[in-house]
Amino acid sequence: MTQKTRIFLADDHAVLRTGLKMFINSQPDMICVGEAGDGASTLALARSLRPEVLLLDLSMPGLGGLDALPEIRRQIPATRVLVLTMHTEEDYLHQALSQGAAGYVLKQAVDQELLSAIRATMRGEVYIHPAMTRALLDQMVSSTHPPEARMEAALSEREREVLLWVARGYTNQEISDQLALSVKTVETYRSRATSKLGLKSRAALVRYAQQQGWLNEA
Repeated sequence: MTQKTRIFLADDHAVLRTGLKMFINSQPDMICVGEAGDGASTLALARSLRPEVLLLDLSMPGLGGLDALPEIRRQIPATRVLVLTMHTEEDYLHQALSQGAAGYVLKQAVDQELLSAIRATMRGEVYIHPAMTRALLDQMVSSTHPPEARMEAALSEREREVLLWVARGYTNQEISDQLALSVKTVETYRSRATSKLGLKSRAALVRYAQQQGWLNEA
């Protein structure tokens, strides 16, 4: 007979705990071994019961989930903590992961996704709700690009093209002739682009263009 994963529920809503317990106990490979409605009780009972997975709500009275999490990890390191919360803010996700959470699931996913999260956690994987994963990846991509690169990405193709001509020393009239645009339109693109990049003079633009390698372009 396959040994069932022992799960502990920590949430201050008794009705939700009851529903989760029934749902978990209906699975052939899981069993709920305990529950609590606040962080202090969670810590005390989990120390005694030693569950394999602890489903932890972040908003509980007294000792909250984020405060209880590092203590759970310190006192019961073998227990994997899977955060189950309504919080969709990235700050909560980052705090939970930095405190040692093995996963982050939104309460709207209390169905097959929760089961997948528990099983992934038991395999030693980190499970993050898909919506939160996208936010995390967006931030990672943003943080790996320097501010200048992110600002340049905000330029339209035409704005960048006009700035390139300006950096090469062309006047607005000459750029107008080259790109078949009115002088007024060139001025608009130039003003909008330099504003986005925070450049106050032609000299600053030339330095920026050199740093970005624009002047090496054919």
